Amino acid sequence: MTSGSAWESALQQLDDAARIIDLDPGVHEVLRNPRRTLEVAIPTRMDDGSIRVFTGYRVHHNTSRGPSKGGLRYHPAVTLDEVKALAMWMTWKCSVVNIPYGGAKGGVIVDPKALSRSELERMTRRYASEILPLIGPERDIPAPDMGTNGEIMAWIMDTYSTREGYSVPGVVTGKPVAIGGSKGRVSATGRGVSYVTLATLKHLGMAVEDARIVVQGFGNVGNHAVQLLEEMGCIVVGVSDVQGGVYNPNGLSHVGLTTHVRQAGSLAGYEGGEHVSNDELLELDCDVLIPAAIENQLTDENADAVKATVVVEAANGPTTPQADAIFKDRNLLVVPDILANSGGVTVSYFEWVQDIQSYYWDEDEVNERLRKIMERAYVDVLSLSEERKVTMREAATVLGVTRVAEAHKTRGLYP
Repeated sequence: MTSGSAWESALQQLDDAARIIDLDPGVHEVLRNPRRTLEVAIPTRMDDGSIRVFTGYRVHHNTSRGPSKGGLRYHPAVTLDEVKALAMWMTWKCSVVNIPYGGAKGGVIVDPKALSRSELERMTRRYASEILPLIGPERDIPAPDMGTNGEIMAWIMDTYSTREGYSVPGVVTGKPVAIGGSKGRVSATGRGVSYVTLATLKHLGMAVEDARIVVQGFGNVGNHAVQLLEEMGCIVVGVSDVQGGVYNPNGLSHVGLTTHVRQAGSLAGYEGGEHVSNDELLELDCDVLIPAAIENQLTDENADAVKATVVVEAANGPTTPQADAIFKDRNLLVVPDILANSGGVTVSYFEWVQDIQSYYWDEDEVNERLRKIMERAYVDVLSLSEERKVTMREAATVLGVTRVAEAHKTRGLYP
């Protein structure tokens, strides 16, 4: 296990929660270990006729509360430790919002931008064929994550359905609406982040209008979070992507940012503000900092320099345990990932339900159902935090672990 890895952070968060609730040691040991871990070779024919072999993973962390659920990540830096951590966080995330899933995650070590569309499709379908024994609407339901999208989910659904001999839309979520996807799914994670940010500002007695927001990451989640927070009246003063960031104390325009990225491919060169690096962006003066990129962005090296009043984690695992301890000492409120970014899996659950019953909802209904679940989960975590005098992360993890442990103990241990 790599020191400082996402898996190490996930285990420490579980251990902290177990200590708080005096978790049964046997149950604790079960929850520390993924139920299944699969590594597969993915031979793929490239457009020039050569063969490349990629490495892929699928991890089921826990299935005590239902089938496992989790995204599929395509990235050159994917590791098994990372996938295991993300699967564990998915278990707690589903539990916190009280939907009947356990956690799973998948990953392929690949740069999807370096493949042609046909190469990407062949690689995806071969990966899907290798994990077919693990997935299914009652077993494990993949979804998009970093480097994947609705089209990739469509290829996986088609590969699975071809084997079954009939269409099985419920095998994946995050699909295009044309083949059983849910309206509102693309924006769901960013929308959930905006709902939680709004609830946090109100809880702290801070004005929603004119609240200054900084967002690290301008992919699907960050983009929609910027758009929705701007619509709510917040002022987005800083945004970044992998090429760097831009800062304007008077506010940035979502339309302007999106138009520039569409034309230039990144935020680099955007003239609506001052250029800042990703490191500088995290230390900008603001009310709310929203890390929406990758893991381990807030560490013991920069936590003291964070000027935000609140951190809302749109990414998975952006804050290391060491940074968490610093924020706790500073009384800086961190709204944890397993609460803040759970809008995606919540609407994935809605999509799965719609697929199973072949009855589809309009977007307003999806968004309203999402709002109710996110607000209820926020109140549950906040109440537990105040009752036990622990951080929001500790409270969210305690809530998630408690519900999973109860399900595990109720079902018993086989054989």
